[in-house]
Amino acid sequence: MKTLRKYHKWLSLIFGFIILLFALSGILLNHRNLISGMDLNRKLLPSQYQMNRWEVGSLKASLKLDSNMVLWYGNMGMMLTDTLFQNPEPFTRGIPYGMDHQRIHKVFKSQHQILLAATQSALYRFNTSENLWKQLVLPGPDQQVVDITQVADSLYFLTRSYILISDEELHNFKIKILPPPENYNNKIGLFKTLWVIHSGEIYGNIGRLLVDFAGLILIFLTITGYILFFKKRKFRNPKLQDHQRSRQKGHIRWNLKWHNRLGWTTVVLLIVTTATGMFLRPPLLAAIGNIKVAKIPFTELDTENPWFDQLRRFTYDAGQKRFVISTSEGVFYSTDFFKTELKTFEQQPPISVMGATVFETISTGSYLVGSFEGLFLYQPQKAMIWDVIKQQVYQAPKTMGPPIGEFLISGYSQDFGSSVVVFDYNQGALMLNRNQSFPEPTQVQKDDFRMPLWNFALEIHTARIFQSLVGDFYVLIIPLSALVLLFILISGFLIWYKLYRK
Repeated sequence: MKTLRKYHKWLSLIFGFIILLFALSGILLNHRNLISGMDLNRKLLPSQYQMNRWEVGSLKASLKLDSNMVLWYGNMGMMLTDTLFQNPEPFTRGIPYGMDHQRIHKVFKSQHQILLAATQSALYRFNTSENLWKQLVLPGPDQQVVDITQVADSLYFLTRSYILISDEELHNFKIKILPPPENYNNKIGLFKTLWVIHSGEIYGNIGRLLVDFAGLILIFLTITGYILFFKKRKFRNPKLQDHQRSRQKGHIRWNLKWHNRLGWTTVVLLIVTTATGMFLRPPLLAAIGNIKVAKIPFTELDTENPWFDQLRRFTYDAGQKRFVISTSEGVFYSTDFFKTELKTFEQQPPISVMGATVFETISTGSYLVGSFEGLFLYQPQKAMIWDVIKQQVYQAPKTMGPPIGEFLISGYSQDFGSSVVVFDYNQGALMLNRNQSFPEPTQVQKDDFRMPLWNFALEIHTARIFQSLVGDFYVLIIPLSALVLLFILISGFLIWYKLYRK
């Protein structure tokens, strides 16, 4: 018990600040809508979060409106320029304030010149008479559209779980749940299961509030632990007067009582939350990445929708008359407008676990696929994958490494003059024609590109915020901190059970 108390105390003192950061950031991550209007100045953050050459997803893609006007969009909203990216002007009037609201997934122009923008939280239609964007109310629980395409007179909107189909005037929307893939066994990835347990989503809003409560308890235990440490040190001061000693003793008793009481009554919840979180990031992620498990009954996972929260991007190949869909489970296609099971390609393109960022039909049977694995021309019928940036046939790595490639592709455009520009998350704008350069952002654009508070909380919760201090060793912070926290929780329970229970 003496050894347990010693390590319980000192590990808590050393890791307490990190535990506080993880608990606070976790609570913020569970309430994205509440904080979506709050941003941080990137000047206050490490250099990896600065935007100098259109890095960090600030620009992702473009839409050519006419022979001279181009609409550029990404995590910093939308800008209207000419084809040489001169005199860019903001084009987000009508979209709520906050960089999280103005994060654009897709801008699309229909055959009847209707302009649509899919943001992080809503779908907007541009009202030309009022010169502003107006939100469209969509049926179903999912208001986040991640991709848009058109086939004949119908518009197709891809969400993370299903497709919305409407006429071009957007009068009638109907929800289409995609059929399962071939050989579907109704199982789900262990990663997704642990994810929804860790966040509390597994039981909807009640589950989220329960995990929030766990975060608050962890904060309370950490703060009272620090108070106990410093109060006890002060109590031992021989110069302390009797009335001061009595007051310190009362503080110690109150903090110890509630530290123990809230600790032992919530220890199972805290252990489950900690243990599930440690497997959601490398290196422990590699141990569960390919494991499938049965859906937990009577939870959010127990749904008839085989694609719940798994859809990422899609495109329609008019020559082949088929939809091609990128999901968290691979790339599939449908030749009958989703009436029968989705089919999978025998050869799959390299797509990182973060999902495809570029997914377009280039010509019949040829698709441009980009992600944090790189940018590739994918021709499944020919069993050919061409690395667009390296200009060579793609060679899959022989040994398992980080789940990202050399180029972290966040976007792509063919609308910069007659050139092709690729946006890399770390390197910014890259010209495939090396003799040209893409204009750099102005100081005003850099200052206006703020970081959403939600994303800042995510960087803390995944420990990426520490990368500027410890380099690539930051990936060890999550598993190490989780193991230490598990020891603190278990040792604290054992100490209470042996010494304080009666």
